[in-house]
Amino acid sequence: MTEREILTKKLASYDFMLDDMKLYLDTHPNDSETIKKMNEYGEKQAALRETFEQKYGPLTADDNAKNKWKWIKNPWPWDNEEDMD
Repeated sequence: MTEREILTKKLASYDFMLDDMKLYLDTHPNDSETIKKMNEYGEKQAALRETFEQKYGPLTADDNAKNKWKWIKNPWPWDNEEDMD
């Protein structure tokens, strides 16, 4: 498994955890422990996302607000040998 795949899976895990916590907080809005954990995981997810974007570029077109033309620069995803497996 490549480093890119590992980071992508970790990001997906954080995204799932944060979405799950948001749903839980819809029915338990005063659970301060869950709010605290959600904030901690949100910070970790943001740091991991920044690491990913520095190494591999934006995850989505919306993430590219800083430099809209970076999205179209090479290499394209199919140009990377590691993505061909």
